[in-house]
Amino acid sequence: MMKTRARDLGIPFEGSTGTFNAITDVSGVSVGYATIIEGHSARTGVTMIHPRGSKDHTPVYAGVHSFNGNGEMTGAAWVEEGGLLEGPLGITNTHSVGIVRDAVIAWQVKNDAMYQKWSCPVVAETADGWLNNMNGFHVKEQHVMTALNSAKSGVIEEGNVGGGTGMICYEFKGGTGTSSRKLPEKLGDWTVGVLVQSNFGRRYHLMIAGVPVGGHLLNNAPFTHGENPFKQDDGSLIVFIGTDAPLLPHQLKRLAKRAAIGMARTGSLGGNGSGDIFLAFSTANPNAAHGDKKGLSNIQVLSNNSIDPLLSATAYATEEAIINSMVAAEDMTGFNGLDIKALPHKEVKDLLRKYHR
Repeated sequence: MMKTRARDLGIPFEGSTGTFNAITDVSGVSVGYATIIEGHSARTGVTMIHPRGSKDHTPVYAGVHSFNGNGEMTGAAWVEEGGLLEGPLGITNTHSVGIVRDAVIAWQVKNDAMYQKWSCPVVAETADGWLNNMNGFHVKEQHVMTALNSAKSGVIEEGNVGGGTGMICYEFKGGTGTSSRKLPEKLGDWTVGVLVQSNFGRRYHLMIAGVPVGGHLLNNAPFTHGENPFKQDDGSLIVFIGTDAPLLPHQLKRLAKRAAIGMARTGSLGGNGSGDIFLAFSTANPNAAHGDKKGLSNIQVLSNNSIDPLLSATAYATEEAIINSMVAAEDMTGFNGLDIKALPHKEVKDLLRKYHR
């Protein structure tokens, strides 16, 4: 059964979505999860994304942007330097980055999936240490293999799944969310898809479709109790952006920067303790990493004069993916008995009506 999504609540968002309103609207992209909910202290998991699907290991052009770098994204230095993403993308909890990175390499070796003889996998994290005992090291190699091997296109899950299982957003239950934007033919007919792992925000900052929802829903805010202590949040946001538009690495970095605008549209201003790191990739140009006998690559590139709709689409899709992660999430009790409530759907709808949204 499909979980409720933000648009099901009548939340108005800018732009038109693709068929699934997901990162998998970008042809070839597939997503897999391993979700770990065990006992009283394990609330975590792994999310894996194959940019071209699990059978096509051809590198893609990519760009990285760190809005606030209190976090980790392995492999980002080589993406920044070389402009190529070589292999699947992973997201997990802060203390499981190492095992996920190593398991990705093991999967690449087993499946002959390395572009060259070495690998620098991209694995990002947010800290789920309030609902999950991160020092329990619950993520194992087999969970990574499950996520990699179960990846699919089409409709994908949101909320308390994969790496987002134990995450908290605006002091409500957060987690995994996705969205997409499909541009009209006159603007290129390109698709932009976003997947987020949301683990940030103070309650009083939360905005939905321009409505100050967080200022009204003050109950069950575990960290601020609904008050504004004039302190920025300590959480994190990971955003992976895929597109079929033929963009070069520096242009993809520009897309990645726009994820910060989508984050801001939900109310967050970022903070010193926040790890907000974004990566964008393009599935166009299958020969991006190859050249002829002279080393020349035959590629297509979208003009900078035509990139504005993609920049806007990235911001809008990021905003909706964050809200989707909260709408799909469910109440969770975890480590040390902490109880985090999900975003209350009825109250959100009532507030939207009150503000004529």
